[in-house]
Amino acid sequence: MIRVEDLRVTFGTTTALDSVSVSVATGEWVALIGPNGAGKTTMLKAIAGITTSAGRISLADQPARRLTHRKRARLIAFVPQHPQLPAEMSGLDYVLLGRTPHLGYFAIESPADRRICLDLLDRMELTDMAGRRLATMSGGEAQRLVLARALAQQAPILLLDEPTSALDLGRRVDALELVDELRRERSLTVVSAIHDLTVAGQIADRLVLLSEGRVAADGEPSAVLRDDLLSKTFGAGVGVLRTPEGDLAVISHRPHGARGANGSSLRNK
Repeated sequence: MIRVEDLRVTFGTTTALDSVSVSVATGEWVALIGPNGAGKTTMLKAIAGITTSAGRISLADQPARRLTHRKRARLIAFVPQHPQLPAEMSGLDYVLLGRTPHLGYFAIESPADRRICLDLLDRMELTDMAGRRLATMSGGEAQRLVLARALAQQAPILLLDEPTSALDLGRRVDALELVDELRRERSLTVVSAIHDLTVAGQIADRLVLLSEGRVAADGEPSAVLRDDLLSKTFGAGVGVLRTPEGDLAVISHRPHGARGANGSSLRNK
């Protein structure tokens, strides 16, 4: 579904991505992980056509450069890290924007379009937000609404840039579980940048570890979430534990000489 070959993105004299090659199969969920500045957001924007890049990107076996804006919008739904939210727009009207690629010129949303959006609001537990102005919503509510708008687009490719960063742990898991449920229902292809490495390992089929604009590792979560790889990329204080249930949990270690709140060494307690 997505093929990226020798992708290179530069901003002035800074190279954000260098010789990156990644393929994502139809229906697969790939999570991009890596430290700040590794190139995760840049890669998503390059695939979405928002950032100019060199190299080759294919979407559904079609060269991305040859796609019209309308065709690309029907193929890709993109959730940015910092979306623009018109303050006076209602929740339902905002989600209905996701139906725009399916409308003819000068056409308006049909009852079927409204049903699609209302169903998503219900599944995201946002039914009460349909008539509320965006300005009155919390950060977590707005972030779920942005995700609902992307899902309303019904594109086969979903690109998510830190889609749950404003949500608490429970809401974060619920939102990602809904994406996973819809992915299986619709054979969606999902590529997401996820800061939480533990969550990334639980939800994605494959992880791509980026470091300084290059692919440092690419494989199943158990092959990428390893002490040696993560400590090399994130620093020596990062480690991986396996829970009794078999899940991988990424943790950070405090230095042995760390001091408690009263200034005394924790090693002496």
